[in-house]
Amino acid sequence: MKPLLAGLIVFLAAHSIRIVAEDWRTRTINRLGAHAWKGLYSLVSLLGFGLIVWGYALARTESGLVWNPPQWTRHVAALLTIPAFVLLTAAYVPGNRIRAAVGHPMVLGVKIWALAHLIANGRLADLLLFGSFLLWAAFNYRAARARDRRSGTRYAVAPGRDAAVLVGGLALWALFALWLHRVLIGVAPFG
Repeated sequence: MKPLLAGLIVFLAAHSIRIVAEDWRTRTINRLGAHAWKGLYSLVSLLGFGLIVWGYALARTESGLVWNPPQWTRHVAALLTIPAFVLLTAAYVPGNRIRAAVGHPMVLGVKIWALAHLIANGRLADLLLFGSFLLWAAFNYRAARARDRRSGTRYAVAPGRDAAVLVGGLALWALFALWLHRVLIGVAPFG
């Protein structure tokens, strides 16, 4: 459980700097330069992510059940991840209406992804992993939207982008739900 906790602390701390220390972040970027900041940030994030993956793999087999979710919750989770993948795609397709409406679709997608996995998984390791990401995403989304309001940020909309978001998000969801989830995580959502 310790590697999972260490990974969550490292990864989420790095991803929380804008929530709790925006001024420090700006000063550090100015001092180090944007490329050095991005390199350091990426290195810390990869270290945290690696610890999460390794720690979760260990903890999944060691941690006990907190609750035993019914079988149907797996289907609810699979359905909830559809909008999560669409939101993830919206984060990378510029000029789409989803991004214009929600501002930070990736963070909102993480919230839905984490909630979906909390519904369908009942081990202590699941509660730590998905609960931590759900809490982080809730705070991050609130802080990001507040930053947007303060700065008057508006996200432009360009014609034809929404179809790409929906088709791309659904395709990614299908690829992950029907194949990659089993290959990478060892669990087939529909099997």
